[in-house]
Amino acid sequence: MSDLEWIYGIHAVENALLQQPERVKEVRFQEGRDDKKTQRLVQLCKTHKVRYSLVARRELDQLFTKTKERVVHQGVVAYTTLTKAGNEADLHSLVAGLDENPLIIILDGVTDPHNLGACLRSADAAGAHAVVMPKDNSAPMNATVSKVACGAAESIPVFAVTNLARTMKKLQDQGVWIFGTAGEATQTIYEQDLTIPTAIVMGAEGEGMRRLTREQCDYLVKLPMAGVVSSLNVSVATGVCLYEVVRQRAVKALA
Repeated sequence: MSDLEWIYGIHAVENALLQQPERVKEVRFQEGRDDKKTQRLVQLCKTHKVRYSLVARRELDQLFTKTKERVVHQGVVAYTTLTKAGNEADLHSLVAGLDENPLIIILDGVTDPHNLGACLRSADAAGAHAVVMPKDNSAPMNATVSKVACGAAESIPVFAVTNLARTMKKLQDQGVWIFGTAGEATQTIYEQDLTIPTAIVMGAEGEGMRRLTREQCDYLVKLPMAGVVSSLNVSVATGVCLYEVVRQRAVKALA
């Protein structure tokens, strides 16, 4: 199976050309588009010597006829090698090499590529060092993830591991404290010290964390829910948790 895939959208293509232009094999633009964003992408193609062409919109649409969801390509697509997820050994090497307290997001059973892309975007924005997920029962790193992540899929390290509980245990051995999010937890995330080496586990919507994942956590925490809904979308909850870590670490740095 080829690692090459058509990605789409202004931000996804721009970030591919900016961050890893050597992976981009070809860019196609919709005929008749000559706005500033398109001009910038054309210039990036010229700068990095990436082949590009102008084609009819229907030709771009036809690239995604087998896609189950509606694709909004914004008049630009790129044929590129998608970023591969690292493995367990890669993750532990990264953690061992950090000169600051780790901040890691662990996604247990997030199968919607839109949610995965949004989680990657939040993780990148908050300065997380890694996103970890199981090889099975997770959304694949595909064009949809790349589009939603707005470049984060190419910038933040992502690791797909065979045994999530074992990986969590090894992270603990490396000094990382693991906080699992669960609605039945007695403490909120705001009551925990997140300035220490931290990994936050986000479970699948509805089902939450799997049993073995939950049992491997050092602490269970929750987000306070004041309204009638019982939970947040996993990508929203991920953003809230990440920025509580950012807040706590910023306060400590200023103390």
